[in-house]
Amino acid sequence: MQSPELQRINAFLSAFARRQAGRLVDLPGGFAVYDDAFSHSRANNQVVIDTAVHPEALPTVVEEALGHLPHRMVSVLDDEVGRACAKPLIRAGYTHSTHLVMLHTGPVPAGGPAEEVDLDAIRAPLTRRWRDLLPDVDDEVVRHLVDRREARRRGADIVRFIGARTKEGEVASWADLYVDAGSGTAQIEDLVTSEDHLRRGHADAVLATALRSAADENCGIRFLTADATDWPRHWYERRGFSVIGRSHCFERG
Repeated sequence: MQSPELQRINAFLSAFARRQAGRLVDLPGGFAVYDDAFSHSRANNQVVIDTAVHPEALPTVVEEALGHLPHRMVSVLDDEVGRACAKPLIRAGYTHSTHLVMLHTGPVPAGGPAEEVDLDAIRAPLTRRWRDLLPDVDDEVVRHLVDRREARRRGADIVRFIGARTKEGEVASWADLYVDAGSGTAQIEDLVTSEDHLRRGHADAVLATALRSAADENCGIRFLTADATDWPRHWYERRGFSVIGRSHCFERG
């Protein structure tokens, strides 16, 4: 049984994916989102499962929805549904990762020295980041992964890019903030620090600024997602976040 907070978060995630999409198609158990402008971005061209689904039928449903693409990505928001879908999708050649839904339950910071920035301010460090992660892909793929951030502005009532700058003015760390004022829900997404500026407090500045901004918009639910197997989850726990749920991601190609 999902907690009321997790129900609201999953409803937010589902609505964000729908609103961000260039186009969408409803499917059994969820929907497929597409954005031809960012065809190399898996997150913008994927299947989202947000209700109950027949696990054994899911690989076929996904193939029909994404068969024209070189990749497959399936996000399952409910933990129980995701665990039930794991075996059929893994048999079909998918890799499986689990993400933690982490709710901010600590005190809200007074604020931080980070600020709202536009995409151009983070374009250069973001491009370097993707180049480091995907050294073998061509320039068009990297451009799609960088520029797709603008499409996120469609996903929520308020979308802000928060950045912390060095003394020289370069954005050293950044994150997205998505706010749904009607439900009082805010998500902090993609908190990243450039390799050259690690361990200097920039990420703390971004997180504190984002949390304060969300609270100022009367968001009582402030959350993020984190890889269940990676170290940032512990960093977030030390800053007042607690695990309240899990979602699942399946990828192929």
